[in-house]
Amino acid sequence: MRKLGEQIAAEFIGTFVFVFIACGAATLAAISGAGTLPVAVAIGLALGIMVSAFGPISGGHLNPAVTVGAWVTQKIETGRAALYILTQLVAAAAAAGLLRLTLTKRIWEPSHLGATLISPGAKSFGFTAPKGLLLEAALTFALVLTVFATAIDERGTFKAIAGFGIGLIVTADILVGGLLTGASMNPARSFGPALVSWTWTNFWIYVLGPLAGAVIAAEVYWFFFLRNQETEGVAADTDEHGVVLPDEGAPPEVVKPAEDEGSWLDEPHDET
Repeated sequence: MRKLGEQIAAEFIGTFVFVFIACGAATLAAISGAGTLPVAVAIGLALGIMVSAFGPISGGHLNPAVTVGAWVTQKIETGRAALYILTQLVAAAAAAGLLRLTLTKRIWEPSHLGATLISPGAKSFGFTAPKGLLLEAALTFALVLTVFATAIDERGTFKAIAGFGIGLIVTADILVGGLLTGASMNPARSFGPALVSWTWTNFWIYVLGPLAGAVIAAEVYWFFFLRNQETEGVAADTDEHGVVLPDEGAPPEVVKPAEDEGSWLDEPHDET
């Protein structure tokens, strides 16, 4: 298992790169009129690549919602989950800060550094904040369900297509919700530009929505697909007295001589 320091570094770098590209793509699309498709592709590619790169080290969460989903199903312990979330938020703020330093105010100000907001066009059609909350929860549900199926479930396809699948579902989600809420699905991705541009309009949507969707997705996947897997083990053969018999196909076990707990071998000594 990787050391905690390596995992934290992986979460920081992965989240930093992802948020920098996500906010950068949204910022440039806002001033160029490029539309939702290029933004969705850029964000999906960035996330998929970062998950593939750092998944084997930290699990490639890069998202407080994913971390919370793993935590409620006991796939990550409380202390490490808290450090992951703190790291993700700091990395997102650093990425938004670097983007602000890189671009001029005339470029980043119209979109508030790519902050996720309910679009004026959606509001004109009666799309309200509660509907935005529901949409963010639904989009995050799809994302976290995919994360569990491809990366967290031991029977999944992590080494093969986990990053690819996660990137694709994010792309699809943005194509659905990008024009309405910005399709965040990630409190860190929303936190970074909100903090650096100081734009907190309806920010609660991008915290409560993703967290709710993540918890529901995690519990659903656990209940239907992981619950029995965690309680079932491979039944071992036993004799009439209940003693476990050795597996016929298993290599012979090498029995090492027992040592007393108080053996001098356990104590430091001079070899002189």
